[in-house]
Amino acid sequence: MTLDLHPAQNRGLRELVATTRQLADHWAALASRFDGAPVADTLEKGAAQARKLIESIKPLMEARGLYGGPAAQSVGKSLAGSRSRVGDRFLERNQALRTAVLDVQHVVTLLGYQAEIAETRADEPLARALRGHERELLSVERAARRAAVELGKTPDAAIERVDQSPAGRVAHGAANAVGTVGEWVDRRTGGG
Repeated sequence: MTLDLHPAQNRGLRELVATTRQLADHWAALASRFDGAPVADTLEKGAAQARKLIESIKPLMEARGLYGGPAAQSVGKSLAGSRSRVGDRFLERNQALRTAVLDVQHVVTLLGYQAEIAETRADEPLARALRGHERELLSVERAARRAAVELGKTPDAAIERVDQSPAGRVAHGAANAVGTVGEWVDRRTGGG
């Protein structure tokens, strides 16, 4: 017997697979850029929990006739790849970590939303699994947010570029140049 899903579940559960894949891949890549810092462990833990979520939710989806296979996961891989290889290069450590917190907040919120739908539709096995993952990732979210906030204790380190490669130096320099020009224009115009 296949359990029927609401259209909001069809789209939302596939989005969950895609965004969770993005979280797993992006956080794993970002952890290596924070190598040696305590937050690297939080990023690795979050990436591992995201992978665990994908593996545990797929059978529940498949039992309901919905699949989160290569198409859904490739969207997440593409997002993570572009963020890790391109986007993060422009960022300071604090910016990269604060943006990473948004990744997990999106997944945690989507887990809660999907759990609520499952509860409303009396699908207890799905609701229970979603709520369990929501709790697990919420603790990771809190730890990552705390680490991002605590970067404020070391502002010089917080504004270091996250990507130490030559390409990262160029990208970060370009971002600084754009920001400097923006500040100059705002001063000239009085911010108005």
